[in-house]
Amino acid sequence: MSDLQQTDSTLMKALQKGDEQALPILIKRWERPLFNFAYRYLQNSQTASDIVEETLVRIFTKRQKYNPKYPLSTWLFTIAANLCKNHSRWLKRHPEQSWESNGDDDDSLPLKEKIACQQPSPIESSEREEQLQQLRGAIDELPHELKTTLLLHYYEGLSYQEISEISKCSVRGVETRLYRARKLLKSNCSKLGLST
Repeated sequence: MSDLQQTDSTLMKALQKGDEQALPILIKRWERPLFNFAYRYLQNSQTASDIVEETLVRIFTKRQKYNPKYPLSTWLFTIAANLCKNHSRWLKRHPEQSWESNGDDDDSLPLKEKIACQQPSPIESSEREEQLQQLRGAIDELPHELKTTLLLHYYEGLSYQEISEISKCSVRGVETRLYRARKLLKSNCSKLGLST
């Protein structure tokens, strides 16, 4: 059976029985979605990588706790969301400065492609980047439950039911959290002068 044909549940059952060859397949399958979620939550690629690494380590170390009647995505995003929440709490007590560039510079591009006339002007790019930073800040200010729900739904494309299982609340609760998150974002964006 090919890697794509094996379900997450089948791979986890194999891993629980001691078949360590299932682990690289799971890592390959889930590394990018977990990184995307963690990066959007934390806005720092190194920290997001650390969160993903810890989540993937827990796949192996806690493999016997996995219940195959639930989707693996639920278990993984629950672990990642909790790690992100814990890191955010730690950051509030121990602030750090990110050394990452906030721009979209790509040093691998040739100079002529960097300055192509089809690119937005530096002023337009600067304004757009400023707006994106403000939006990221507005999302970052959301309480953990609202932020997690928003990121899982809009960025990871998870259903209300999957988010319900991850956040341990009802589907109706997920709908309410999304409504509250959108309302708070709209209010914060209008205060910042951003269009919604």
